[in-house]
Amino acid sequence: MGKIWEFFDTLSEYVYVADMDTHDLVYMNQMALKAFGVSSPEEVRKHKCHALLQNCSAPCTICNNDNLRPGTFLKWSYYHTGLQKFLYLIDTMIEEEGHRYRLEIAIDISEPKQANADSHYLSLEMLINEGLRVALQQPTPDATLNFLLEYLGKLLKGDRSYIFEKNETGGDNNTYEWVAAGVTPEKEDLQDLPPEVCASWYQKFSENKHIMIEDLEKIREDDPALYHVLHKQNISSLVVVPLYDNGKAFAFYGIDNPPAASLEYTSGILHIMGHFIVAALKRRNLVRQLQDMSLRDELTGLGNRHALHLFTEKNDHYASVGIVYCDITGLKAANDSKGHLFGDRLISNAGLCLQKAFDGYGLFRVGGDELLVICPDISHELLEEKVAMLRRLTKEYEVNLAIGYCWNDQNASAINIWMAKAESAMYQEKSAYYKAKGIEHR
Repeated sequence: MGKIWEFFDTLSEYVYVADMDTHDLVYMNQMALKAFGVSSPEEVRKHKCHALLQNCSAPCTICNNDNLRPGTFLKWSYYHTGLQKFLYLIDTMIEEEGHRYRLEIAIDISEPKQANADSHYLSLEMLINEGLRVALQQPTPDATLNFLLEYLGKLLKGDRSYIFEKNETGGDNNTYEWVAAGVTPEKEDLQDLPPEVCASWYQKFSENKHIMIEDLEKIREDDPALYHVLHKQNISSLVVVPLYDNGKAFAFYGIDNPPAASLEYTSGILHIMGHFIVAALKRRNLVRQLQDMSLRDELTGLGNRHALHLFTEKNDHYASVGIVYCDITGLKAANDSKGHLFGDRLISNAGLCLQKAFDGYGLFRVGGDELLVICPDISHELLEEKVAMLRRLTKEYEVNLAIGYCWNDQNASAINIWMAKAESAMYQEKSAYYKAKGIEHR
């Protein structure tokens, strides 16, 4: 007995089936085979759906596999940049022999939408609106940016699309990228580029100019540093436009190796879409700022209890762990006698001591006067050194801390056990402090 999808073989719409877990194509009907240049049904199984159908090196940013259920249909529309057609899509899941399959039927609805299009290009406004329509449906700013790069990369037939942003040291970081199928990703190797690499570009950006390189070999002698970086990426041509905030370029984005005949067209699209890229980057920054505020104790800058929960959830496989539990002794008395502003200064100084001694580790304020440090994969000797440094810093910053700590390399992931042990040691030191002062323990 044949597969259920073989019913669609002669249907005059595009139909394909892909394994939802591996993204391997398992079926394309005759209409789809012809459109994507596949010679036989047997050849279909050699391809990933995102590589053949969307020219992507990784699963598509708009993949809706997570929303598919057997017996239900998702209906949506999408402009396919490879086919240059507007498609009405019907998607569902089929479960068979332990596999989950995605079945998609794509109906060409381009004819009425293209009636007024130019002979060579679809309406510019239509293309931009379609990209923005889908981009604005994405759940996060990062997803929006990744979709826009994928959409533009495929629309403009480039090998790679990307965003670079200025970092705190004046260099440039490749923060987002999309690459076509068969193209090597470069983002990981393009972090903290020295300022001189893109200096000539930023000079042009300051003059409201963009970058268009028709032939990389033409800049070999004039700009050897830039030539070296681009040549390593197999770039022969590119178009890059600046991204401005308050009149100053803070980033740029572009397309590598677009068709030589469409460089001006590519530039026009990138300039228009650049405004939306800037808006998405600003929205991303705002979201990150709000997320950081939700995880950060305002007074000390340390993580709060919610941050602690996320930290311990994410980091639960340690070879060893060191826990340091601290209490600001005498804080209530200081608040009562010298006021809460003075007490706040003590809390702030205590947080600063922890940041200086344990920079790079998990630092949290877990109560009004209680602070916590979690040090994954730290040696016992290094933990001892850092605790000694913390004690020295408390004298320098004139804050009294009762400090309890422990270290373990046998069952290091049992964080709650070691936190309780460090807390118990802290209370012992706290009791000794009050006893020495002749103060009733509180």
